[in-house]
Amino acid sequence: MRIEPKKRQPRRNGFTLVELMVVIVIIGLLATIVALNVLPSGDTARIQKAKADIANVENGLELYRLQMGSYPTTTQGLAALTSAPAGVDASRYQQGGYIKRLPQDPWNRPYLYASPGQHGEADVWTYGADGKEGGEGINADIGSWQ
Repeated sequence: MRIEPKKRQPRRNGFTLVELMVVIVIIGLLATIVALNVLPSGDTARIQKAKADIANVENGLELYRLQMGSYPTTTQGLAALTSAPAGVDASRYQQGGYIKRLPQDPWNRPYLYASPGQHGEADVWTYGADGKEGGEGINADIGSWQ
């Protein structure tokens, strides 16, 4: 007696619905983990950029003070760092200014300036993400006195 081998069923190429669903769930979980870890670092980067910009503006203010004898007034503002303001001796003003350009804060608003300031001879600050005084975290004020 001879046993005949079973006939093989032809294999179908492709993936089953269950296999596809498992892959989609895994990709979704990975995307969620990445998003939760990456999104907060954008806020941290904005805060660090604001601090670096303020330090750069402070350096320009200090150079201005050394050459002109005082900080620009609040009325003259930070624009005095890029071009000579009205009422100053233009021959003492550094050609090309004290910084190349005035930066915007990371939330696309101009930095605020006061001289004399509440915290020192000259204060430079931004109100943070919400654009309002005070706040915590990403909405906290960032200033030259910190």
